[in-house]
Amino acid sequence: MNTPAPLAGASLSDILTAIKNLVTAVNGMTQAYLAVNGQSTTENIKAPTVVKTSRGRAASVSVTTAGSTAGMLYDAAQINVVTAPLFVIPAAVGIYVVNLPTNSGLVAVPGTGQAITVNWS
Repeated sequence: MNTPAPLAGASLSDILTAIKNLVTAVNGMTQAYLAVNGQSTTENIKAPTVVKTSRGRAASVSVTTAGSTAGMLYDAAQINVVTAPLFVIPAAVGIYVVNLPTNSGLVAVPGTGQAITVNWS
């Protein structure tokens, strides 16, 4: 009795190409996730601070020390040019999701007595 020859499957080249495409897709998803959820963190901001000087995204703000007034995030690249308010930082301790894009940069101005952490990309 003759045993039929097994049918040929994908070539090694095809398998490696499929794996490469999968890795590329996972990398793209990771980059998109980090862009939305923040790749960098600037901690313990107690005075007006330029966080980023180019386009990006403000992901979240953590108020680690409550203040007597609210703070503000601005779409700006310089501390003295704060004409585009982006997000009001509440005076109370907590984590606040911002998830807003910036065109010029990101300036954080904590409220009186506040200490904040900004997560951004």
